[in-house]
Amino acid sequence: MGVICHSVMPLWPGRQCTAPRAPAAPPVGAPAERRTDAPNRREEQDDDVDMLWSGWGDPAKAAPLPGTVTGLLRDLLGVEPRGDGPAGLDGVEVPPSPLDGAPLAALAAAAGGAVHVRTDAESRIRHTRGKSTPDLLRIRAGEVDDIPAAVVLPGGHEEVVAVLRACAGHGLAAVPFGGGTSVVGGLAPRGGRPFVALDLRRLDRLVAVDEVSRTATLQPGLRGPRCEALLNERGWTLGHFPQSFEWASVGGFAAARSSGQASSGYGRFDEMVLALTAATPEGTLETGRAPRSAAGPDLRQLLLGSEGAFGVITSVTVRIRPLPQRRVYEGWRFPSFEAGSAALRRLAQDGPRPTVLRLSDETETFIGLAQPDEIGGGAQPPAGCLAVTGYEGTEADTEERREAAAAVLREAGGEWLGAEPGERWAHGRYNAPYLRDALLDAGAFAETLETAAFWSALPGLYAAVRGALTATLTEAGTPPLVMCHISHVYENGASLYFTVVSAQGEDAVAHWDRAKRAANDAILAAGGTISHHHGVGTDHRDWYAREVGPLGIRMLQAVKSQTDPAGVLNPGVLLPVR
Repeated sequence: MGVICHSVMPLWPGRQCTAPRAPAAPPVGAPAERRTDAPNRREEQDDDVDMLWSGWGDPAKAAPLPGTVTGLLRDLLGVEPRGDGPAGLDGVEVPPSPLDGAPLAALAAAAGGAVHVRTDAESRIRHTRGKSTPDLLRIRAGEVDDIPAAVVLPGGHEEVVAVLRACAGHGLAAVPFGGGTSVVGGLAPRGGRPFVALDLRRLDRLVAVDEVSRTATLQPGLRGPRCEALLNERGWTLGHFPQSFEWASVGGFAAARSSGQASSGYGRFDEMVLALTAATPEGTLETGRAPRSAAGPDLRQLLLGSEGAFGVITSVTVRIRPLPQRRVYEGWRFPSFEAGSAALRRLAQDGPRPTVLRLSDETETFIGLAQPDEIGGGAQPPAGCLAVTGYEGTEADTEERREAAAAVLREAGGEWLGAEPGERWAHGRYNAPYLRDALLDAGAFAETLETAAFWSALPGLYAAVRGALTATLTEAGTPPLVMCHISHVYENGASLYFTVVSAQGEDAVAHWDRAKRAANDAILAAGGTISHHHGVGTDHRDWYAREVGPLGIRMLQAVKSQTDPAGVLNPGVLLPVR
């Protein structure tokens, strides 16, 4: 289950594929880690700041690839620098907004004034599509054929309802927009009618904290860092840290069933949600009167993962946890992906379960993608497969789980590598998208996809997806480097997260479209789900229909016909346009 490390060239000059001598296993009570009272992450940014329009995140944090890496990409994958860089923002030709007169007046009245309705070119460009690699390649080329007609910024639940009704009355579609981090076409509606980007950034409050019940009520426009900071001030944490954490929003976490890097300990975001309020063109939907209920099907689960197709989430009540006293991150080496996966399964099924539990396959370990800040910097990751474990909680609980898990990992064939690999992962845990931008700048193509399956199906799923990606891209003349890791585990199964790097070729978007379709087919054929945490969007919609079947799609369309009879809400996302 995996490739040997000699099958790829290193990204470090002189890198030898030999196993380093592991340090001795940690003695009981050994302080093998740095202690901290705050999450290891970047400083939070102003929630009014927009992401780089043609890439990821904060432009000031972007960094080019080291020259050694660009040279090795050329030698390994045939990557050639591109002569043209991204189009400048001022150079993108944007058609005039088709909205004027009555539609604009109706939107302004609904959103609390004309100042909250934007039709200028820059605002519309910044709300065009999401952040998948095809999205970025298209926007870098100045392609804006699916640009919103306007950006509307409502200030509360009732204004969201009013905006949706204004859209229905004037033949417009509406696409909820949180952090803009979708990588599956979730912000690119279908159907051809003009649409508005419903930017929820003004709904950015921590509404309430119930310390007795350990819950917090949040508005959807809160971005991850601001949400966490507000809770930390009161001694609490949400514990949700996806790779998109710095930019994604609470509403997006819920709408896409997000899963954070500490999901082994805190759970997925959908497991945290206790109540939801949603705005629809037909009115308000409120769900969740108690932590659990037997009062019919749980409507919370219908809204979670609905990606704005059934309603716009305007409030989320989530469970919260005490801010950890201690955080520990460590590295372990396993001789193969198969051996490492077996060790992760033992912890997931029989415990103790770490807060963070992830495993890179041989190729990802060799390249060093688990620690993106170190790529090209001369660091020497272990041969075999790198596992990262993390523990958060009280002093006593953290140490107890760490020691017990270490015993299981050693018994399963793991070698303890100390705190350094885990700390390096924690330091660079949000940086991979910046690395993707640097690869695009250098002429490479880099993209990700993910899935999940039961443990027994995981080896076949891993082989099928790697095979589909490798064969399709090689046939297109752009042989890839395919890497994979497990980062979310359950008693009954786990996720697989693939990263693909290749030359861009003559038409990178077309090459990837064929490869992604082949991978999607392979996922379903091997028993996997089409998405574990990225969502469905438009990219996965047809495979989602195959996964749930015709009757399942008709059931969901029946729900949409009641909450959204005019088809205002994100048409073509999740479900086909009727």
